[in-house]
Amino acid sequence: MNKILSILAVGMVGACSAVSAADIIGTVTYKGAAPAEKTITPILDDPTCGASYNGKAPTTHFYAVGANGEFGDVIVSLKDTTGSTGASAAPAVMDQKACLYTPTILTVQTGQKLIVKNSDPVLHNVHLNPTVAENEKANEASINAAQMPNGADLNYSFVKPEKFLKFQCDVHPWMFAWVTIVDSPYYSQTGADGKFVIKNVPPGKYTIVANHRKAGEKTQDIEVKDASVTINFTFEPK
Repeated sequence: MNKILSILAVGMVGACSAVSAADIIGTVTYKGAAPAEKTITPILDDPTCGASYNGKAPTTHFYAVGANGEFGDVIVSLKDTTGSTGASAAPAVMDQKACLYTPTILTVQTGQKLIVKNSDPVLHNVHLNPTVAENEKANEASINAAQMPNGADLNYSFVKPEKFLKFQCDVHPWMFAWVTIVDSPYYSQTGADGKFVIKNVPPGKYTIVANHRKAGEKTQDIEVKDASVTINFTFEPK
């Protein structure tokens, strides 16, 4: 009897191992000199906004490239995957601080709450520019909304996937941010170190996509089994 139970136990462990999830890890690098950023000089012409910068205007951060080519703000995801967990995910947060959006690149899931704050003592206007009709309809009431100084948060949620949905402030025309909406939890966004982790991916064959708003898109095929898989991407000047 004990022998039979032992065999069943081994069989159950084997079955669990066969379907266990694994992580996809990697690094995205940029090879060569990144394009020069632009100085946001108009920000100094606004007395309230300019007060945060002591006469030195900030620059854009379109290419977040480190000293060794570490490429930040690249969105890495599995192509054609569904099963969003956005409804139960923690809210994502975008702030307006010193008259800039922070962060300027953000990734959320369909159904996930996005909170937009105004930490500035000035009026902002949050103007969304969806290219997907369902996302515009879902947020119709606040698609172009004024937000008072240090005012109440604005809340958004998106129905369909969309790449780099643009947020802008009509009051301060240099203010932009871009939000990518994905339809599953199998995504990551690289940090300043260029690294990403896509957690708990079920076994299978996938196409993994690395997407940057300016540098474009790269894909690779990958197979996930029962251990972490490493895959790297390199972008170069066009």
